[in-house]
Amino acid sequence: MTEQLKEIGTRLRAMRIICEYTPDELAAKLDIDVAEYLKYEEGLKDFSFSFLYNCAEIFGIDVYEIMSGDTAKLSTCSVVKKGHGFEVKRNEAYDYKHLAYTFKNKKAEPFLVTVEYSESVPTFHAHEGQEFNYMLSGKMTLYIGSISYELEAGDSVYFDSSIPHTVQTIEKEPAQYIAVVMK
Repeated sequence: MTEQLKEIGTRLRAMRIICEYTPDELAAKLDIDVAEYLKYEEGLKDFSFSFLYNCAEIFGIDVYEIMSGDTAKLSTCSVVKKGHGFEVKRNEAYDYKHLAYTFKNKKAEPFLVTVEYSESVPTFHAHEGQEFNYMLSGKMTLYIGSISYELEAGDSVYFDSSIPHTVQTIEKEPAQYIAVVMK
């Protein structure tokens, strides 16, 4: 458990209370078991972007607000310099950098995603909306439902993100891509 997971869990609990949901009600809206949801609130369970995205939709806030706790936003332009962006380190295999975290009322959530090599079976996730991924480097397999695609630098994919999906690197080198999640 990281300090970041604990902080996100605290914000989830606060938003749940503000929106007047019981843990049972929110777990039902998220289609997960209440015990699993409470582990997120306690910072004991690693989260997926899909989980945070779905929570943000329910709460009517930006995903970045759950991840960072920051509410100061710009409405004209958001510039993120190379190597920066709001970093979310979910686990050893995934590193996300939010590339428009200071822009308010976004219609899309852009991320720079780095996936490290792992032999473990990846977990599938789903969230409302659509997603566009553009491969920058490395090679990976994208699984969408029962279909899979091998992707490498220069390839792109646009898909219905309500269908369970996941990625796994093909080689022992990391894969990096831009993910744009649209609401």
